[in-house]
Amino acid sequence: MSQTRLATSADAHDIARLLRAFNAEYDDIVPEQRELAERMSQLLAAGDTAVLLGYDPDDAHDPGAPHGLVVLRFRPAIWVAAPECYLAELYVAPGNRGRGLGRALLNAAIEYARGRGAAWMDLGTSEDDVAARALYESVGFVNREGEGGPIQYVYELDL
Repeated sequence: MSQTRLATSADAHDIARLLRAFNAEYDDIVPEQRELAERMSQLLAAGDTAVLLGYDPDDAHDPGAPHGLVVLRFRPAIWVAAPECYLAELYVAPGNRGRGLGRALLNAAIEYARGRGAAWMDLGTSEDDVAARALYESVGFVNREGEGGPIQYVYELDL
């Protein structure tokens, strides 16, 4: 059974390792591990970012190391007094996929956000990431406005 826990700044190097591996899968540019670990320490200390780490205790290779993570960013909402929660990253190392770790991380993230009083959680994923979309939809995420409404789109712009 997969396990999760809230990360602290002491976990910054593991967080950076996992985030670098995630970006490497998509050939994205990512800072060096030391730099990314420092940035994650800063974000965790500021309090508007939370990271949950996921473990697969059945992994005989390295059962004590985190094999996945979810990064949450909290921000004030406009329409309600409760914060919004943005699920910025959800990653499970390739060798640990298909064992429920992603689902455990997602469920833990939802519970953590509820515990912080968040009004809702949003995220972005690509159309071709069918496995991720199926996971998100299986716990209630929707990509349509209203019941049967038009598809919602997420846009981004590098500044």
